[in-house]
Amino acid sequence: MLANTPLFNTLQDRLPNPWPLARTGHRWLQRAKRHSTTVDGHRIVWLERGRRRSDRPSIMLLHGLAAMKENWSAWLPLFPSDSHVLAVDIPGFGESDYKVGAGYGYREQAGRLLQWLGAAGLGQVHLVGSSMGGAIATVMAARAGERVASLTVMNSAGIPAQPGMDLSRPPRFDSSLLLPEDWPGIYRMFNNVSNGTPTAAGLAMVGLLGVDLLRRSGQNRHVFADMVADPYAPAKELGADTPPLLVIWGDRDRITLPGCVDFYREQVPHAEVHMLPKVGHLPMLEKPLGSHRILMDFLGRHTPR
Repeated sequence: MLANTPLFNTLQDRLPNPWPLARTGHRWLQRAKRHSTTVDGHRIVWLERGRRRSDRPSIMLLHGLAAMKENWSAWLPLFPSDSHVLAVDIPGFGESDYKVGAGYGYREQAGRLLQWLGAAGLGQVHLVGSSMGGAIATVMAARAGERVASLTVMNSAGIPAQPGMDLSRPPRFDSSLLLPEDWPGIYRMFNNVSNGTPTAAGLAMVGLLGVDLLRRSGQNRHVFADMVADPYAPAKELGADTPPLLVIWGDRDRITLPGCVDFYREQVPHAEVHMLPKVGHLPMLEKPLGSHRILMDFLGRHTPR
């Protein structure tokens, strides 16, 4: 295999990376403001739409593994103009810093992002997370008390898919879908991580993000290893004290299996669960209008008035 050989690394380093320019164009199209601050030695970068309101929680969006804040591009234009929305690059991803010697487990990341809430001057928030971001948001919600108005998870990591699973052992799934090491792996990621059907959008993303992802493969493996060191930390935080909880899941997800929703129903009786047909791991990209409509209905019922 050519991946991780000197020749592969040399060729990869010489390829132009179109993503930084595309990222800037994305921000302009979204009419979003870019901000950054430093927390725990990490510069954290985020996009902001709207203005903070003292009478209404902000909406904080957290992406998944090997992803970035731009994963919310299909959702951002859908929020009402009076919403205050923040899409964050989780430390280790996107424009936020990665440190070789740092820890990136769910609990460490939740701690950093809770510090970030203060550094960014935010009050109460609605937490919304996809995959790894859902897992981190779950730990944040357990620690933050009334500062979290609600929690929304989509195909969250860190949840057992079957009853009686050993919560000290990592789940079994094909991690290569999220940790590509070569161009065939990049193609497979973008065309199989959703509902398993290759798409024109998936092919476009291979060209747009492929070089960037390959250059980050080492740090993505590091983050993943830290996550699976305590694989079910989010599951251990769920219970009757969990804030208002919305669970959105794709019924064709092959990474975080649909059976995970049964754990939510058992551990959080007040959870509102929506299973989306013919959707895979990324509802906000695969079914943006429908998944966003579910979110806004939920937030409307759990926003102080």
